[in-house]
Formats: sequence, structure tokens, C-alpha cells
Amino acid sequence: MSAYKQLNSQDLIVSPLEVNKGFHYIGGDILTGSDVGINRLLGKSGEYLISGSELTGTISSSQSPEVLVYNSIKQLYYTNYISGSAGFSQDAITASILIGANSSSNVLIGGIDSTRYYDYPQTTLWPNRGFPTASLETSSVQIGVISIPSKLFGDYIQPESFYIEGISGSIKDDGEGRLLWRHPNSPVTNYEYMAGNIIYEHGIVTLFDSTTMGSDLVNTYGNGVYGSSVYGLDRVEREDFINSFISGSNVTMSFSSSYAIYETQYKATILENEFNYTLNPSAISGSTIPTVFSGSGLDFENTASYGKPYDFVTASYFDPYVTTVGLYDNDFQLLAVGKLAKPLQTSAVTDTTILINIDR
Repeated sequence: MSAYKQLNSQDLIVSPLEVNKGFHYIGGDILTGSDVGINRLLGKSGEYLISGSELTGTISSSQSPEVLVYNSIKQLYYTNYISGSAGFSQDAITASILIGANSSSNVLIGGIDSTRYYDYPQTTLWPNRGFPTASLETSSVQIGVISIPSKLFGDYIQPESFYIEGISGSIKDDGEGRLLWRHPNSPVTNYEYMAGNIIYEHGIVTLFDSTTMGSDLVNTYGNGVYGSSVYGLDRVEREDFINSFISGSNVTMSFSSSYAIYETQYKATILENEFNYTLNPSAISGSTIPTVFSGSGLDFENTASYGKPYDFVTASYFDPYVTTVGLYDNDFQLLAVGKLAKPLQTSAVTDTTILINIDR
């Protein structure tokens, strides 16, 4: 038996709750597993018609042309920064004024419009969005991309949680979408900014070069690779540095995901004058209704009494108990059932409120 109560909008509260989960992987083979699916790709500048057949990707079923990887990363995250310097966006285009005889005869010379793309900024501070492009000295430029699937990072990667380690050192993010690099032979606190970024909401990590952004030093990194260590005082070549994290199997990666779940709370309030009578049929004597049919079955005789409540049910101190709460739609279709930990006695002198929480 059931007793129904209409819930209004003020009885419904939806609250977001952010949950995090940490991941830690050791070895390149673990990253490419079917239950992980972290793809590491190389990108190269160039003409697609010439080098479009050169595929990249540590996951064979998700390989892409190297030129398209390079161009897509440039288009999505660095378009506003190509002509800039020191990792900042390019200056806005302004017009010059050719002075006339009076203000109405002044003439604007040059364009005043500037195309702006949304490059998914991760900080309002120094963005460090320098992007490598080819020059007369370098006919082709290589970049590295780590693509973490959304099934792992959820809504976004938790800032200050990304970490990757290889033979060329270790890289972590600074919480503002910028990457920090540490030489394998340096103290654990000796991190410095490097060329590359992390896009938290897309699970994309970009690795460009082994030079320190904003620095003219060329002796930051070692250039000799022996076994699992790096030695020397000169900088590592771009390809060697990127390949150690993208193509190398001796890598360790960790990060934390962030996922928002929504807790819907229904508040069912039983007023002091509501539901004060039990609906349990066992509280009524003669609650069964035997019937005698005769003839063709169209005639019947009710042989049972209507029954009456037992005496203890009619006592002034009696209050029914609630054991189960169901949520119904407007067509009285049962949508959800909630069981109370123990029977809850209603009150005839004060309101009783039951809270139903559903996570989705």
C-alpha cells in the first residue's frame, strides 16, 4: 500500500560534486594498452601532399599523418601566438593616421581588424605559447604530442598533477598550463620552464624543444645519451629530446582526473497532520474478502465483513512507521525506490522530513 505526496520545485536541490582519481603508468607498453589508450605522436611541418603518408602514433589503430598532427596542434592551440614573441600572443593590428587639413579629412592607412582564434588559454599569466616553425636553416620542424583519452581524465586533468619521466629527465605542469623540465642528474627541486604546454580540458600535452623559454642559454641540457642517463653540457637536439618522451619505452607517466557528478536531493516533508493512519492491511481484522460465485459466474455474493482496525491501531499514542520511499512520475510510474536503514516513526506533533539523494 502507498501514500502519495506531490513534490514541488523547492523540494528539489541539485548540487555538483567534483571527484578526482589518480593514475600512474610505468612503461610505454602500458600506455598503449586497450584499457589505457594514451597515444604519443610526432608532428612535422611540411606539405601534406609530399609527406602525408608518414604516419605517427604509438597506438597502431589510431595513427595519423605527421603533417596533420603538426597543423592541427598549431591551429587549435597556437594560432594567436605564431607571430608573437616570448610565448605571448601577437600584437593587434592597428592603422596609421594620415593627417588632413582638419579632423574630417584625416585618413586611416592600414588594416584595423585582427582575426582572433580561441586557443584554449589555461592561464591569465604568461601563457608560454611559443610554437616552433620552419626556417631557412630548418626545412622541417618536429613536435611531440601526448593524447590522453577522456575516459581517463574525465572533465579535465587536475592542474599540477601531470608528470612524465624518461631518459631525458622529467616533465611536470605548473598548474597554469605550462611545462617544467628537470635534468635527470639535477636535484628534484631544480625544475625550469621549457617549450610546451598542457591543455587540461582536452588531455593534450605538447613538447616542442629542449630549450628553456625566454632564455638564450644553449648549455641547459646534456646531449649524450648513454644507457638510461644523459650526460654533457650542451643542449639535446630537438628530435632526441622529443623522441625520448614520445617514442621511448622507458617512460613513467602519472596524472589525476577530475570529474563532476551531480547529487540530486529530494526533500519529502510529512506534515504533522499527514499519513497518521497505517496502510498496512495486517492492521485490519478480516482484511481478506472471500467471494462466492454462482451460476454463469456473473452473480456473486460477498461473504466477508469489511473488517475493522485492531484496537492498538486506534490508540492515541500510535504512529505508523515509514520503511520505503518511492519516486514516481506524473503517470504514477515508479522511477526509483529508497529503503530506510530502519523504520522511521512519523509524528503527530511535528513535521517529519525524509531526504532522498541520487547521484548521476
